[in-house]
Amino acid sequence: MLFLYNILITITALLLKFVALFNPKIKQFVAGRKTVFKTLSQKISSNDKTIWFHAASLGEYEQGLPVIEKIKEKYPTHKIVLTFFSPSGYEVRKNNNIADATVYLPMDTKKNAQKFLKLVHPEMAFFIKYEYWPNYLNELHKLKTPNYLISGIFRENQVFFKWYGQFYRNALNIFTFFFVQNELSKKLLNQLNKTNVIVSGDTRFDRVVTILEKDNTLDFISAFKNNTTTIVVGSSWPKDEELLIDYINTTTQKVKFIIAPHNIKSEQIEKLKNSINKKTVLFSEKENKNLANFEVFIIDTIGILTKIYSYANIAYVGGGFGNPGVHNILEPATFGVPIIIGPNYSHFAEAVDLVNLEGCTSIINNQELSEIFTCLITDETKRKKKGGICKNFVNKNKGATSLILEKIATLNTKIEF
Repeated sequence: MLFLYNILITITALLLKFVALFNPKIKQFVAGRKTVFKTLSQKISSNDKTIWFHAASLGEYEQGLPVIEKIKEKYPTHKIVLTFFSPSGYEVRKNNNIADATVYLPMDTKKNAQKFLKLVHPEMAFFIKYEYWPNYLNELHKLKTPNYLISGIFRENQVFFKWYGQFYRNALNIFTFFFVQNELSKKLLNQLNKTNVIVSGDTRFDRVVTILEKDNTLDFISAFKNNTTTIVVGSSWPKDEELLIDYINTTTQKVKFIIAPHNIKSEQIEKLKNSINKKTVLFSEKENKNLANFEVFIIDTIGILTKIYSYANIAYVGGGFGNPGVHNILEPATFGVPIIIGPNYSHFAEAVDLVNLEGCTSIINNQELSEIFTCLITDETKRKKKGGICKNFVNKNKGATSLILEKIATLNTKIEF
């Protein structure tokens, strides 16, 4: 089976080179991997002590960041190597200040895995939430390198739990320990006779709690808000915007809107702006303007949405009309903000929980969106109650990072303390 897998990976790599000629994202995916080994050889020496973290994309990076930060504190003489599989993760965080080397993960061939691990020679390896690459795991096993899955999550429909999933079940045998988000994940692993597992929870809660300790001040947002009830729309997609624009254009409520679209390409930003019939300003054109005079503020840049949530009275988080579903709702939740999302959220445990607790409201059409917005705008008591539910939920679920670090310290690893 491994032989067939390697053939498939090789064919996939060739096909991606062809597709890259026509697809900008795949072009980044392919081009970014050309310099990986050169970068590693320049930044990691044979004498360095290293720890490797792998994140599929941006969400997994944010999820693993609390653990990376604590590991860096605990082992200050070790270099951190961070890999991404997806351009949407690497391109946004390639200049982070936490890792000593940040690169794409080379395709999972035996040759690449051997070369990568020879250059990095990690004393520990961490995979965040997802991704089980058989060749990398096999080579880690040969090197007897402790490796951990953190904030892991398993579902019954995954290949591991199918009659034909033996090949990938074998990959799970290599993990030193599993730190999973929920009891169902532990139960599923137990069914595979995996006892090296504990429910540690989701490290993203630790991540968002630390946001409150930072300076989230944005003077231009404060000037725009001007003490007016404000709805912050984060990571919106066209379907979200379709509903939101209808409400923005028709509402008579005294309310302002800040929209931070998922896609900030100029043509889509312009289309969004032109569809709004209220006074609208872009982040890129905010200079020398009296922002208090505007009703809608479109954020056509990245990296400041988290701080903007601190100014929200109500948050709408996008993605809930697409696949796999809603974006990160924990960032507005940590600020004690009531949240509205679309209907596709079942793959996200925190969204399911907050909807059940009624801190978060799921809508499916214009009428439901209008009703919940109007309710929260006009009823401050209800707004604060729902926001309090969100904040308490985050606080009750923090602590996964400490649990992971404590457990690792008790395991028999070869890392030097």
